[in-house]
Amino acid sequence: MDFNRLEILDLLEGYQRKEFSPSEVAQSLLTSIEKKDGEIRSFLQVRPDVTLDAARAIEKRSSEIQKLPLYGVPIAIKDNILVTGWQATAASKILKNYVAPFTAMCVERLESAGALILGKTNLDEFAMGSSTENSGVAPTRNPWKTDRVPGGSSGGSAAAVAAGFAPASLGTDTGGSIRQPASLCGLVGVKPTYGRVSRFGLIAFASSLDQAGPLTRSVWDAARVLECMAGYGGKDATVSRSVVPKYTENLNESAFGTVRNLRVGICTSWLEGVDPEVRTAFEAAVEKLKELGMRPVEVELPNVKYALSTYYLVATSEASSNLARFDGVHYGYRTPNPKDLDDLYCRSRGEGFGPEVKLRIMLGTYALSAGYYDAYYGKANQVRRLIQQDFEAAFEKCDVIASPTSPTTAFKIGEKVSDPLTMYLSDIFTLPANLAGIPGISVPVGVDSAKLPIGMQLMGRHFDESTLFQVAYCYERRRGALANAPWRGSKSGAGA
Repeated sequence: MDFNRLEILDLLEGYQRKEFSPSEVAQSLLTSIEKKDGEIRSFLQVRPDVTLDAARAIEKRSSEIQKLPLYGVPIAIKDNILVTGWQATAASKILKNYVAPFTAMCVERLESAGALILGKTNLDEFAMGSSTENSGVAPTRNPWKTDRVPGGSSGGSAAAVAAGFAPASLGTDTGGSIRQPASLCGLVGVKPTYGRVSRFGLIAFASSLDQAGPLTRSVWDAARVLECMAGYGGKDATVSRSVVPKYTENLNESAFGTVRNLRVGICTSWLEGVDPEVRTAFEAAVEKLKELGMRPVEVELPNVKYALSTYYLVATSEASSNLARFDGVHYGYRTPNPKDLDDLYCRSRGEGFGPEVKLRIMLGTYALSAGYYDAYYGKANQVRRLIQQDFEAAFEKCDVIASPTSPTTAFKIGEKVSDPLTMYLSDIFTLPANLAGIPGISVPVGVDSAKLPIGMQLMGRHFDESTLFQVAYCYERRRGALANAPWRGSKSGAGA
């Protein structure tokens, strides 16, 4: 059986029918990674013995299969999320060879649900980037076309699922780093409400923005992973104590009745400058939402035009603070033969961090410095509140807000490296959800003339992931699957 093509639901049904075992699935996927990931570079670490030992251990609990919602499901983990005994480098030289001493709460929950850790995936260094070209190891390539980027910063996680190496993966989303690569790789990607998933065990980039979430090939799969990984764990002051719904219970035929007459908000002014093929695909997706009985309504988001500049003040300021701990003293890279303590700090950080990380640390340090704090970081937080208020006002008129996920499809490797502003604009549609703390999901809506996938983003009210999943599920069922996707054995895709 070709396990590379199977979704989580397929695996769970196959296990229940005893058609195959977790060991068979894990071994097959590990073999595919060994044979094919040399070109894609989605993984930074695999430990076959550890994964297969976990698979054999879960097989001994086969009598509990009904109690384990992710029984035997292999999941790839972004390398800025800690798993005991596995490396946690954040794709940075400064954390080279660092091994995690404990497991992130979200991963702990997945393992408790029966999931298997398949490996650690590549990313833009410390999750800073939109293409995975900023990895301190090597860039990851898009399985749809290997001369294109997979998006970022969770590009390795997205590429692993798109290439058929894993049915699901975890990424982190600070400004779009799950949804944007999901769009560029033809996947479903979810950024939960801030506080829905514990940040305990995530290597921090921007603490008020970071959230972990799933990348999968279907909406049902994403809902199953999120319902298992979310919730309060007692180790994170920013995680919500609210009950996590069983999202998958409502993903059936009844969802079509639920979404009928829901209002979908469209901010037309936000669509200026979008690639024409992306806009055409988005407008066609909105028509399908109308066919489901949803009513498009125009909404105003007057302050989202400031989201990019607001984000790059808030995120870089918090990054400057969070990354101060990497000093060459406690763990990670240390420069050889320093002259004194100052030389140790300066050279360890200068040699250990890559160019994009250094740039953001410098920007953030400047924004936080005496005499500039109120003018930059303080002002950015005031604008952030205005953006939050815009969404609150918009959700008085609608139930979900729709937009393209990315203004373009996957661009060529190296195409935007020399133009940081153009690269930053890749996240123009995803940044506002992080600033507002609301949930967002990206779903595939088709492909462009180059046969590269296009995504649509749906955003919802705080802690209303249920509505997003139901709308996305109904849309997915109406649209059908993307044909010729890489996990189906083709290197280029075509729309259904």
